[in-house]
Amino acid sequence: MVHNEKLIKIFEYALNQEETGKSFFEVSLQRMGVGAAVSAFKRLIEEEAKHIEFISLILKDLREGSDIEPEKIKEIILEPINYFDERSKSEFLQKCIDESMIPDVTVFNTAWLIEKDLSEFYGKMADLTQGKARDALRMLSDWEKSHEIFFREYRDKLTDVYSKMPWGG
Repeated sequence: MVHNEKLIKIFEYALNQEETGKSFFEVSLQRMGVGAAVSAFKRLIEEEAKHIEFISLILKDLREGSDIEPEKIKEIILEPINYFDERSKSEFLQKCIDESMIPDVTVFNTAWLIEKDLSEFYGKMADLTQGKARDALRMLSDWEKSHEIFFREYRDKLTDVYSKMPWGG
C-alpha cells in the first residue's frame, strides 16, 4: 500500500501541474492576436484537458487499489500534431515582427518552461517507478516533450528576431 500511496502523490502533483498549465494556456489565449497562434493554443488546451483526464483515470484506479491500465486509457491520448504548418509558421513569425509582439515571446518562453518542467518531472518519476506506472509516466513525458519542442522553437525564433531588431533612436 505504501508504494500505491507514493504513486498517488506523484499523480496528484502531476494533475495539479497539468491543471496549472491548462489555465496558463487559457489565459494566454486571450493575449494571442494571430489566428495561427490562437488555433495552436486551442489545440494545446484540448491536449492539456486530455492529460488531465488521463491522470484523473490513473488516480481513480490507484485510489481504488487497482493497477494502472495505460492500455485502457491510451485512447484518450491525442496524436501529436504539427501545430503550425510551414506557411503558418512563416506568417506567424512575420506578424510577430510587424506588430512587435513582445508579450508573445514571454508567453512562449513561459509555456516552454512549463512543458519542459513537466517532461523532466515525468521522466524522473518514470525512472523511479516500475511496471505500468512507469509506462504511463513515459507516455506523459513523451507527450510533454512534443509540446516542449514546439514552444522552444518559437521562443528561440522570436528571441532571435527581437535581438536583431533596431531598437531605439
